[in-house]
Amino acid sequence: MAVLSIDAGTTGVTALLVDRQARVIARGYREFPQHFPHDGWVEHDPGEIWAATLEATRDALAASPEPPTAIGITNQRETVCFWDRETLGAVQRAIVWQDRRTASMCEEWKSQGHEPRVSELTGLRLDPYFSGSKIAWVARNDPTTWAQVMSGRVAIGTVDSYLIARMSRGLHHVTDATNASRTLLFDIRTGQWSPELAALFGVPLDALPEVVPSYGEIGRTDPAAFLGLDLPIAGIAGDQQAALVGQAGFAPGDAKCTYGTGSFLLVNTGERAVPSSSGLLTTVALGRPDGTLTYALEGAVFVTGAAVQWLRDGLQIIASASETQALAESVADSGGVVFVPALTGLGAPDWDPYARGTIIGITRGTTRAHIVRATLEAIAFEVRDVVDLMAREGGVQLPRLAVDGGAAANDLLCQLQADQVHIPVDRSAELQTTGLGAAFLAGLGTGIWTQEEVVATRRTDRVFTPQADGEAAHRRWRRAVERAKGWAED
Repeated sequence: MAVLSIDAGTTGVTALLVDRQARVIARGYREFPQHFPHDGWVEHDPGEIWAATLEATRDALAASPEPPTAIGITNQRETVCFWDRETLGAVQRAIVWQDRRTASMCEEWKSQGHEPRVSELTGLRLDPYFSGSKIAWVARNDPTTWAQVMSGRVAIGTVDSYLIARMSRGLHHVTDATNASRTLLFDIRTGQWSPELAALFGVPLDALPEVVPSYGEIGRTDPAAFLGLDLPIAGIAGDQQAALVGQAGFAPGDAKCTYGTGSFLLVNTGERAVPSSSGLLTTVALGRPDGTLTYALEGAVFVTGAAVQWLRDGLQIIASASETQALAESVADSGGVVFVPALTGLGAPDWDPYARGTIIGITRGTTRAHIVRATLEAIAFEVRDVVDLMAREGGVQLPRLAVDGGAAANDLLCQLQADQVHIPVDRSAELQTTGLGAAFLAGLGTGIWTQEEVVATRRTDRVFTPQADGEAAHRRWRRAVERAKGWAED
C-alpha cells in the first residue's frame, strides 16, 4: 500500500511514492523554467508546471514496486494562476510568490490605513509576497484576462488548485485552508473567504476555489487526464505546512525549519491564532475534517536555497549545489565578505520589498570560495534572525531546531546554523519532509495512518550542537542588511 505525493515547488516538481512504513520507495523530479520579464518580476508558466508534474510522476510510478492508492498535493504558496475553466489552459503566466511588482500598490493600501484590519483578519501583512495584491495587479493591468475572470470563464487559484483542476479534468476547483490563509482574502478565524477583503482587493469570490479540509477524500483524479490514475485526492497543504506535518509537528510548540528556495520556520500554536505585532505571520497550519483549524506562527525568509541556485545559474561559479560544502570548507572563513541575498526583497524580520542583493567586504583576496561560504553563512544568519524574532515577539523559546529541505544535507550549513541559534540543530532522516507531509495527509485522509502513527515515524539523521561563538559575525551581517534596504525604491 503506497501513497503518491506531488510536491510542486518553486523550481521543480517532486513526486514520491511512500509506503505504509513511511519509507520513500520511489522518486521522480523535474525542474521547470523561471521567467524574469522585468526587475523584481518572477513568473511561471502553469503549463510547464503541469508538464513537470506529469514527467516526475511518470518516473516515480515506473520506479515504484507497488501502485498508489491515494494522492496528496503540496505546493509553493501565494503564487497565483489564472486558467480557462473549460480548456484548463492558463491564460497568462502565474505570478510567483517572490514577485515584487505590487510593492507600490501595497504602499498605497497602507497609506489608506488598511493594514491593521488586513492583519487582524488574515494574520498577514500588506506585502507583495501574498496573493491578493497579485490578483489586484491583474485587474488593473490586464483587462483581457480580467474580463474573462468577471464573466466566469477564468478561474483563479494557487498552484494546488490548478493542479487539481488538471488532474480532475476541471471537475474540482478547490484549495485548503493552509493555502487560502496565504492569499490576503481569507479570514483565518472564521475559516472562510472574507467578503470585506475581496471587496478591498476587487476580487470576485465566485472566481476563487472552494475551501476544503487539508485531508479527507477531497476529490478524484480522472484517468484520462492524469496518467491513467483513478485515485482519491486526499491531502492538500501549502509546502511549509506540509513540512510541519512531515516533521510530525501536530502538537502546540512543535517547530520546524525548511531550507528550500527560501527558508520558513513554523511553530504550531494549536487552536489559538497568536497575533504578532511585528515581523512574524499568523497562519493556518492545518484544516481538519471537522472544520477546526490549527494555527502556527511563521517566520518567512524569501531567498536561501535560491541564492545557491543563483551562484550556479546566475554567477556560474559552481556547477552544482552539492559542491558548496567542500568549496566553503576550503577557506577558514568568508574573509570578511557578507552576502545579503535580498534577490527578491527581504522577508522576516525586516519586510522590505525594495531591498536588493548585496555583497560587501570584497577585496583583492576574495575568491569564489569566500563568496560561497558567505552564502551559506547568510542562510544561517537569516534563520537566526527569525529564531530571535520568535523568542522576542512570540515568546517561543525553541529547545532545538528541527530542519529539513535540500540545503539541510549540507553539514557545514547545519553547523553554522547551530552556532548562530545556540541550540541543537536536529536534521531529519528524510529531508523531503514537504512531500512526505503531503503523503501523510493523504494517508490520514484515507485511513492508512493515524496521527499517532505519523508521529512515531519521525527519525533523526544527525544532531549538530553549537561549537563556536558567532556573535561578531552576526553583528556584521546586520550592518550589511541595513545597507541592502531600500535600494530599489526609486
